[in-house]
Amino acid sequence: MIAYGENTKIFCGNSNPEFAINVCKELGLTIGKSVVRTFADGEASVSLEETVRGADVFLIQSTCKPVNDHLMELLVMIDACRRASAGRITAVIPYFGYARQDRKAKSRDPISAKLVANMLTAAGANRVLTMDLHAAQIQGFFDIPVDHLLGNPTFVKYYLEKFPEDQFNHDDFVVVSPDVGSVARARAFAAKVHMGLASVDKRRQKANVCEVMNVIGDVRGKTCILYDDMVDTAGSLCNAANALVEVGGAKAVYACATHGVLSGPAFERIENSAIEELVVHNTIPLTQNTPSGKIKQLDVAPIFARAIAHIHGGTSIADLF
Repeated sequence: MIAYGENTKIFCGNSNPEFAINVCKELGLTIGKSVVRTFADGEASVSLEETVRGADVFLIQSTCKPVNDHLMELLVMIDACRRASAGRITAVIPYFGYARQDRKAKSRDPISAKLVANMLTAAGANRVLTMDLHAAQIQGFFDIPVDHLLGNPTFVKYYLEKFPEDQFNHDDFVVVSPDVGSVARARAFAAKVHMGLASVDKRRQKANVCEVMNVIGDVRGKTCILYDDMVDTAGSLCNAANALVEVGGAKAVYACATHGVLSGPAFERIENSAIEELVVHNTIPLTQNTPSGKIKQLDVAPIFARAIAHIHGGTSIADLF
């Protein structure tokens, strides 16, 4: 139970209501009464059915598929709370969409992550709470406070329970980054689970020639854990897993990622890959009747609930790391 609970209001949009309900259960609160719907022409409409005047309001909404619809819902919810004289508005965004558009990769590219940050601020958000941004520097795109949670403590707990050190020799395990860009993230995870580190490097020798996957590090005869921040179409992850077995000689391959976007052919690719199990967080809801039995979800609602309690109480969230 958090202090001054009667002054705290939690609302959610349509992206992940089950997650928001779980957060409320952890805090001993009930979800705020609201109606978030879409008109026939596609416009988002929000009606708050209880007072928020002077309240500490938390709006829980992942900007996952359909990204634009859920983002617009969040913006309209923020505006509704601001115009209803909410004391403070925190946008709780477990999965922050547009995070991959964080720089100009080529001429005349937009930096959409910065645009979304500006939109949230202009709508009236006072702070943002999110988890595992694709690039941590995106925090700097905001002119309001950003609390950036990390997903790896949950994975650390899961794998240390799945492969306890008193039963498994962790010298026979390797944490693998599926690409060069995720090495720093994988290194931090490897240090916490007391395992070695390797990486998969992919390069195209020339145009219209398939990529060559090279394994950097010794994985032969070892159990590998691929670690990344998100899985979208699962192409890179599955190719890396197959390369670890076929090129590196790995014994087995597991994978984990904070955000399971899982769009397009992702499920089919995972099912047909060398990956034995993919673990993701519930920052994005899995589609109903998930066709792959290899996918498991871990609940991070308790982490967000503790963060909300700290934010409401004005205390540090450092203990969550």
